[in-house]
Amino acid sequence: MEPHDARQGLIADIGDLVRNLYGLLSSRIELAAVELTEIRNNALKMVALFALAVVFAFFAVGCWLALLVYLSWEAMGWKILLIVAAACTVIVLAIVAYVMALIRKGGLSMPATMEELRNDQDALL
Repeated sequence: MEPHDARQGLIADIGDLVRNLYGLLSSRIELAAVELTEIRNNALKMVALFALAVVFAFFAVGCWLALLVYLSWEAMGWKILLIVAAACTVIVLAIVAYVMALIRKGGLSMPATMEELRNDQDALL
């Protein structure tokens, strides 16, 4: 084997290595883009649910205050306010529990991308 052939083989191998690294980097960027899209969708859902929870929390506070005022009067029609206030409170608690479950489940993490990056790190080191 001549030195000239060895250099061409080395250059070809380096070219293959660069192409493989480019392909690996490209696939990791695509995976991260897909996961970031999922995270964005989950974050938007959480923001919308939080806004909804805030609205219902204001209604609940308003209803509880109206109930307190109304109960201080001597009338029997207070039960409807009790039902509305309790319903708004239950809705707020359900929305908060759902958002907390999404956070605990890892709705804002990128598990596949992080796992692939760890595998790449282990393979390269």
